[in-house]
Amino acid sequence: MASLLATGPQALAGAVELAVSSRSLLRGRSTHAQIIKSLYPLPLPSFLSNHLINMYAKLDLPSPAFLLLSLDPYPSVVSFTALISGAAQNNRPLLALNLFPLLLRTSVRPNDFTLPSLLKAAACLGCPLAGLQLHTFSLKSGLLSDVFVTSAAVDMYHKTGLVSHARHLFDEMPHKNIVAWNAVMTNAILDGFPEAAMEAFIRLRLAAENPNEVSFCAFLNACASVEYFRLGSQLHSFIIRIGFDTNVSVGNALVDFYGKCSSVVEARQVFDSLAIKNDVSWCSVIVVHAQNAKEEEAFRLYLATRREGFIPTDFMISSLLTTCSGLSGLELGRSLHAVAVRSCIDGNIFVGSALVDMYGKCGSIEEAEQVFELMPERNFVTWNAMVGGYAAQGNASMALKVFDEMTRRDEVKPNYVTLVSVMSACARGGRLKEGMELFEEMEERYGIQLRNEHYACVVDLLGRAGMEDKAYEIIKKMPMKPSVSVWGALLNACRIHGKEKLGRIAAEELFEIDPYDSGNHVLLSNIFASAGRWKESIEVRKEMKDVGIKKEPGCSWITWKNSVHVFQAKDTSHERNAEIQALLAELLQRMVAAGYTPDTRFALYELEDEEKESELYQHSEKLALAFGLICIPHGIAIRINKNLRVCGDCHQAIKFISGIVGREIIVRDNVRFHRFKDYQCSCGDYW
Repeated sequence: MASLLATGPQALAGAVELAVSSRSLLRGRSTHAQIIKSLYPLPLPSFLSNHLINMYAKLDLPSPAFLLLSLDPYPSVVSFTALISGAAQNNRPLLALNLFPLLLRTSVRPNDFTLPSLLKAAACLGCPLAGLQLHTFSLKSGLLSDVFVTSAAVDMYHKTGLVSHARHLFDEMPHKNIVAWNAVMTNAILDGFPEAAMEAFIRLRLAAENPNEVSFCAFLNACASVEYFRLGSQLHSFIIRIGFDTNVSVGNALVDFYGKCSSVVEARQVFDSLAIKNDVSWCSVIVVHAQNAKEEEAFRLYLATRREGFIPTDFMISSLLTTCSGLSGLELGRSLHAVAVRSCIDGNIFVGSALVDMYGKCGSIEEAEQVFELMPERNFVTWNAMVGGYAAQGNASMALKVFDEMTRRDEVKPNYVTLVSVMSACARGGRLKEGMELFEEMEERYGIQLRNEHYACVVDLLGRAGMEDKAYEIIKKMPMKPSVSVWGALLNACRIHGKEKLGRIAAEELFEIDPYDSGNHVLLSNIFASAGRWKESIEVRKEMKDVGIKKEPGCSWITWKNSVHVFQAKDTSHERNAEIQALLAELLQRMVAAGYTPDTRFALYELEDEEKESELYQHSEKLALAFGLICIPHGIAIRINKNLRVCGDCHQAIKFISGIVGREIIVRDNVRFHRFKDYQCSCGDYW
């Protein structure tokens, strides 16, 4: 610092700028102290005062910046612009706009640097009236001829909803610089018009304007949003040709583009080729793997970011939590929750919403409730996650209660996802009346247009209640073509209630939509088998074999000591199989003594009764449960996942076992959670 004093005010000004560029408040305050010490009692030179105002404004300390401005007897446009610009950049739009009349009252005239910052503040505030007034002022002052002022005005009109004004002003610009083109493209994407952004990029090239990193990122975002893989790949070639592939922002946009087009290999190649990787790079590649069913690799990459010393971001953690939801990885999710707390981002609304969703989908509804209640603010994603958590549990009462609380508040409004979750909860909880009221009043009361997902829910609702014929009538009256989920709900209802004729109709529709889905063929075969119609059941299985359709093998898995143990029906390959079989035999004796009777309808083979019972004892969920009882200490809930629907006999058996051994057993099948405790299941035998 002594050397700075020796070289004079210019060196001090340089030290202030260094504090701004390094975002170091400590360095800036130290330099300010040296300035006061070296120049007092002389008046502070204007250029040094301006540097200090700029420093405090950019570091988001408007109070000392304003104090310095007030101490200057002759403040210049540079002083005001520094303060206005800092306020606009640090998300203080109201402060920036309030400084404008003060500037005018001191007879200082704004320049072509002041107006863009003010227009940015008006855009940030979403205030079209302020934006119109600033535009008028710039027109009267002759500043609108400046291309940067005009570009800022175009951006402001887009962000305040005056799109026609933005287009008119843009079309009138005699020279459109890259800032103006970028404003058009980025706002088109934000407004949900990716094709307009692509068109603007092409017009930019035809106008012989050179795109920059913002232009490339905008175009790639547009391609990603509509999955235009070929067009985005062509742009990638152009980016390489002109040397922008080394730009980290463009590289990140390419990773995101390829990920959203499900091209994980290409996304990873771009990521690996980046010479410089920032936190956005790591976050983007993690999300790519998380969103494309590469959950394990997503977590490996996350661990690599930690080894590289990057601090977890809210977007990274929320994306990984979503991955935990897909994996039903409760312990992983809890670990990430701890990371979020340590990183002080657990209060972030996106992280909080992801936590509610993760805990709900992993079967820990109590922890979901705790996070939900502690959140300082909630958006519609948060509410939907909480409703969806109760729906997965089949807890219709709580789902309806949360939905009612949501609709009574003004902060958020339900969307179509909310209604899908609530109706799904009603279907799984047997709340026919409430579910039908929601379906019939959805458009009029909530302004939500009916979609295929809502029809699937109402068919499921009626089907579970034994009203398959009414469900079929609703399907026939649908204004759109019924989807796989609609016919699938009807087919499942026919399976539950043994409606072979209607089940055949639903199955034929499903075969036409997706002829290679093994699940639909198996479900129809099981309907016939349950009714004792073995000939038809065998015919369906033969048809599958003839066209090369393979049934997905049913399996159950359980996690213990960071290892996943997978079981299939009649599986004897596990290293502890002898213990598993011995425990199952012991449990069977105790279950029979307690009143359990095997339900041989779920042994879907033409066998003798004794053989059918033997088949039932070897179902994958029973094997997984026996392993869990052997390994997992008493007092810890046993959590089992299954890729197919849990069968009725296993459901009944696990209820008995939960009471006999005094354990809580949580089974997550491909439909919902079942929480077994004290001879009861949370579904109330309605699933």
